Amino acid sequence: MKPEIAFITGASRGIGRAIAIEFARAGFSLAINCKQSLAELNQLAKELTDRFHIPCLTLAGDVGDENFVNLAFETIEKKLGSVTILVNNAGISHIGLLSDMSLKEWNHIMETNLTSLFCCCKRAIPDMVHNKSGRILNISSVWGNSGASCEVAYSASKGGVNSFTKALAKELAPSGISVNAIACGVIDTRMNQGFSQDERMELIEEIPAGRFGSSEEVARLALSVINSPSYLTGQIITLDGGWQ
Repeated sequence: MKPEIAFITGASRGIGRAIAIEFARAGFSLAINCKQSLAELNQLAKELTDRFHIPCLTLAGDVGDENFVNLAFETIEKKLGSVTILVNNAGISHIGLLSDMSLKEWNHIMETNLTSLFCCCKRAIPDMVHNKSGRILNISSVWGNSGASCEVAYSASKGGVNSFTKALAKELAPSGISVNAIACGVIDTRMNQGFSQDERMELIEEIPAGRFGSSEEVARLALSVINSPSYLTGQIITLDGGWQ
């Protein structure tokens, strides 16, 4: 049986890092990506290789850039083999009024959060179709379902991720490839550390589970979805402590 080869974007910290650890524990060969935090990424790769004895390739670059993505996949294929699992996790947020947002900022959000899915999926799909198997998992947000004030661009990008997921799942289901998304609530990551203590407490009061989620919980769910039957496809699975 050939080893699973997973490509995880945005893996230097937070949810992506936790998914990389969980997948390494499961014995998957890994290619992990970040845009800028290469030192953190390389350290993670060393830890995973030493601890779990799996190959772990690091790739620094912008997954919203098709040229970089093509080069990244060529490198993965040469050193590890064809990608069998793709986790599109790279993402950024932007908080502020839409009327104060520049077109450059809008495009940056869309390229990072949505165009990256197009670039990575387009490159991964041909081999998956050829092999009649594969798993694609997109990390989304509850704001992609309901929208958030002062996060219009982020909400729009994640709404796009959800629609992308459902549409691509229908396209690839005949080839035995599943495409799903996890819509995260408030996860205790660096992205959400800008909240003041009062804001954190107000948010926690709104969440029935009474706390923020952890990256490790997202990672455990991610592995569960990847290991699910291919009949589970086109689903936006919400992980938010009962919040939305």
